[in-house]
Amino acid sequence: MARRSTNEELLARALTETPPSDALSEQILDAAREQFMTHGVRRTTVDRIAGRARVSRLTVHRRIGGTDDLLAACLLREYRRFVVDMDEVVTALPGREERLVEGFVVILRYIREHPLVSGLLRIEPEVVLPLLTAQDAPVLLALRGYLTDRLSLGECARARPEADPAPAAELAVRIIVSLLLNPAGTFAVDDDERLRRLARRCLVPLLAP
Repeated sequence: MARRSTNEELLARALTETPPSDALSEQILDAAREQFMTHGVRRTTVDRIAGRARVSRLTVHRRIGGTDDLLAACLLREYRRFVVDMDEVVTALPGREERLVEGFVVILRYIREHPLVSGLLRIEPEVVLPLLTAQDAPVLLALRGYLTDRLSLGECARARPEADPAPAAELAVRIIVSLLLNPAGTFAVDDDERLRRLARRCLVPLLAP
């Protein structure tokens, strides 16, 4: 239970704090990311990360902190990268329906193929699952917030100001989480066109006023 609480707090911090961005901090975070992907959270230590980054343990502590701080900083950096990558696809589309459908597809693909998330799901699923499934799960809330915001921008909002995009965004994220945790079934998670048809049929109607 302590680990679940700790990881939820870490992601909550990761979504609100400013990440370190100098070259040495990036070098340390690259090493931390590799260690978390390879060994999981529990078996990763500051000494391992320092050795991988070719710096001293003291340098890691001074620049970023302990293992929890390193994990939070990694999560924050990955989320910032996620937002940039998603925006290249989602915000280029003109309407809510297109953004919802394509957002559903690309978010699912992005998370499925993400080396840190997929590595932790393989090595330590008990670390990742609470972030996706617990009450007030921070990953679910972050993804829902992102998609809701992108469905409310510019022409999308002015086209249908009375239609609240939050329910559609939440259902999209809940379906994504379900498909991530149990990809076997009728819906082929590697078939983008079938996923688009699913989104048009099940999610787009929720955008109607």
